[in-house]
Amino acid sequence: MVNESNRYKKYRVFFFSREETRKHIHVYSSDGEAKFWVEPEVTLDKTYGFTKNEINILRNVIEERLDEIKKAWEKHFGS
Repeated sequence: MVNESNRYKKYRVFFFSREETRKHIHVYSSDGEAKFWVEPEVTLDKTYGFTKNEINILRNVIEERLDEIKKAWEKHFGS
């Protein structure tokens, strides 16, 4: 999910540098955007434009790839 292309299907997945210290991930597509906290558990912070079904799919993918996301966060920001 978080790799060189930072894409999952039609969604761009990314971190903002110097935004917040609590681990989270942003998801964007032409249809909308969302922000998910990944600690202490995966929860939706806010969204605009995505359907409830899309949010559920994205949450499930984030939960499945949580270790990868946390490692990418630590590589990007440091431990």
